[in-house]
Amino acid sequence: MPRRNDLEYKALQLIANTGNQGVLQSEMWRKLDASSREGSRISLKLEKKGLVRRERELFGGRWTYRLYLKRQPASINSIIDCPCLMCPDDPRCGVWSTISPTQCEKLTEWMLSLVQREMNPSGES
Repeated sequence: MPRRNDLEYKALQLIANTGNQGVLQSEMWRKLDASSREGSRISLKLEKKGLVRRERELFGGRWTYRLYLKRQPASINSIIDCPCLMCPDDPRCGVWSTISPTQCEKLTEWMLSLVQREMNPSGES
């Protein structure tokens, strides 16, 4: 029988892999080959530690919880098109330098485009 910490780690990985959709608690314990009691305890423990969020949901005529990761792991996709990554002025750029991120037009435009995408995820202008 696996140790509870191993199951907690596996549960956290499973929840993380579901992304924004989350995972049903009942589905989680089935995938972990754990009992419903173990699954409930694990999800409560992860919630208590502040790692997951539980939302009550009616699924198949029964109440269960959907588990979501509170913090999504960082992804390279979040910065892949940042102009700083290929900027020729990078070695000379700094807060107290003449070339500064606070005054960079390319960086400002990129950040504004991120905000625009967040506000309008469908891609409409």
